[in-house]
Parts: sequence; C-alpha cells; structure tokens
Amino acid sequence: MCIVTIMIEYIKGNLTDLTPTYAVIEAAGVGYAINIALPTYSALVGKENSETKLFVTEIIREDTHDLFGFFTRGERELFLMLMTVSGIGANTARMIMSAYSASEIRQIIATGNARALSQVKGLGPKTAQRIIVDLKDKVLKVDLGSEATQGGLENAASGYSLEMTGADSEVKQEAVSALTMLGFAAAASGKVVDKILQGEPSASVEKVIKQALKML
Repeated sequence: MCIVTIMIEYIKGNLTDLTPTYAVIEAAGVGYAINIALPTYSALVGKENSETKLFVTEIIREDTHDLFGFFTRGERELFLMLMTVSGIGANTARMIMSAYSASEIRQIIATGNARALSQVKGLGPKTAQRIIVDLKDKVLKVDLGSEATQGGLENAASGYSLEMTGADSEVKQEAVSALTMLGFAAAASGKVVDKILQGEPSASVEKVIKQALKML
C-alpha cells in the first residue's frame, strides 16, 4: 500500500547537504532528507549553507516514509500526475524527471512522443503509451511557472560545469553514485559515464546523468 500526500506544503531552511539524488534541509533543528530529481539539483547547486525552499510531497509505505522535493510547484504537480499512471511509482517518476526537464516532459506527452519516453529505464513502449493516453489531455494544464526558472536551471548547470572542469574523477564519482542510488549497477554505470566523459570531458554532473539515463 502506498499513500501519497501533501500534508507538508514546503520545507524552508538551511541547505546542509546536496547530491544529484537528495538534499538535506535543516529547519528548526531538524534535518530533512529529501529525494530530488536533476532539475532541482541544478537549481540548488551553489546554494549550500544558505536558506532554501523546496515544495514537498510525502510517499508513505508500510516499510518506508520518503519525502520528495521540487524547486517549483509545477514540477511537483507533474511528478504527482505521472504517479497517477498505472505502473509508475515515485522512483520511476523521478527517473523520468531526471531524464528530461519538466517542459520537455510536458511537450513529449502532449505530442505523443512515446519513443522519447521509452528511452527512460523501466519504461517500455506499452508503459510510455499508457502515460501519453492517460495524461495527454491533462499535462498542458500544468503550470510550470516562468521560463526564467527553467533558464535558471540551465545557468546553474552551466556554472557547475565550469567549476568542475578538469575534475573528471569527481564528476564521475558523483554521477555513478547518483545512478547507483537510482537503481543501476555500479559497474555498468561507471562504463557509461566513462564513455560520456571521454566524448565531453567538461560535461556537468547533470548532463552526464541525463545522457547515462538514456544509455543504460
């Protein structure tokens, strides 16, 4: 049994830890470990040890209680919408939102591009088509906010890439760690990440993971 709830609208506090798959925000003396997708990670890069706000949703199961956080309400709405499709759980929804930006996902579903969706791990052609059938008429109603937010994500990722130039090993370590947490084998992830970095040594962590999600 899985319960999805928005009992907590958002968490605002000091960003004490950040990886491509989770963030820790300390609020009122409590550190909240929050699962995130790549767009949120990109938006938070460089904001460590400063005040941060994430919109959250809670996923409650018999054996676990997880928080998923998003930089915008629109991204959270899209995440919850994906989870209404049969066979799509929280981790698969996060995988989709890490492979593509929110605006790209909306466009892919609205135009019926099942091929693009099926490139994400765990999404076969039938599941991809089910997402399109279930959400095509709903997804354009999702308000993703201003395009400035999307631009901010790209700028954050770009800045991180410049900062990481010449530190391929660190990018590889973070990318492989994130892919492993998403359920991929470490050995296979390492090989794919190596291949990506050989072709583009200055790629950001976000870009490496996005490409890897379509290659694994």
